[in-house]
Amino acid sequence: MFNLGKRIGIDLGTANSLVYLGGEGIVLNEPTVVAVSTDDNRVLAVGNEAKEMLGRTPGNITASRPLREGVIADYVITEAMLRYFIDKVCGHSHLFKPEVMICVPAGVTSVERRAVLDATLSAGAKTAYLIDEPLAAAIGARIPIANPSGNMIVDIGGGTTEAAVICLGGVVVHNSARVGGNKVDEAIQTAVRKKYGLIIGENQAEEVKIRIASATNPKSSENKTLPVRGRDAITGLPRTIELTTAEVHEMIEPTVQKIVAAVKNVLEQTPPELASDIIDKGIVFSGGTSQLNNLDKLMTEATGVPCHVAENPLMCVAYGTGMALENLDLYKRSVSKR
Repeated sequence: MFNLGKRIGIDLGTANSLVYLGGEGIVLNEPTVVAVSTDDNRVLAVGNEAKEMLGRTPGNITASRPLREGVIADYVITEAMLRYFIDKVCGHSHLFKPEVMICVPAGVTSVERRAVLDATLSAGAKTAYLIDEPLAAAIGARIPIANPSGNMIVDIGGGTTEAAVICLGGVVVHNSARVGGNKVDEAIQTAVRKKYGLIIGENQAEEVKIRIASATNPKSSENKTLPVRGRDAITGLPRTIELTTAEVHEMIEPTVQKIVAAVKNVLEQTPPELASDIIDKGIVFSGGTSQLNNLDKLMTEATGVPCHVAENPLMCVAYGTGMALENLDLYKRSVSKR
């Protein structure tokens, strides 16, 4: 059948967007960045190509992230990005419009939900569905969400931390904190400028986080160093400094504590029967930022509940979104449609 009713699940993340194609799995994983020409408001590049332009663009081009903290900040650019994803997966001349499911943070307002549905339909979808991010993450992490026992999932992405207790196919308690990997990057940028008078870019801060950051205080054997390049705030000239894991831990600790607080908040509101299930099974982590070194250890110490990172944390939400779309009858109570 030629392009007949393709089904696409999109994990529209603040930092990265992943696209799941029914029957094939994840076919696209690109940064959520769009480069636009300021002269005529034309979209010039999306994804990897646009990310390389961040902080390097000439005056008439702006490269920006159209989602802030998991929510659409720029409607027109988000629509253009969705159209790019749909065209890339279905080809430009798709005769039949695809069904598209997008996941959104559980805490978004009905206005924000409508904005996502409208943008998806304008981008060329036949039908648009929405699923809450914690549910999609739980499905993708192979958690049996329909069972009458409680499961807790914490999805830590670029813009938001979503903590939720799921039982009988629905979210019982949830908390969404607008803090994630991007805030960790910003904390590193701010602290390096304050301490060393050095201005570093987003990509450099992200590299520091991935390579040497730790959520817990590092032992001397774990203390790594990394050369960091940037621009001197006073002279304006390029300069290189060395950062250590211990320093970076201090820089990011206040931000990491906000993630811990979001998880504790959900545990405090959880009904006792479900709380005992969670103590037995532990808390599952998904999302790219859950890979921050020692974050699971810190959370286990802070909550007293064993925490472990899902098998493929970066892909969980995208897999879950695609699986929910392929099995709509099973998950129709958890999905809203337009």
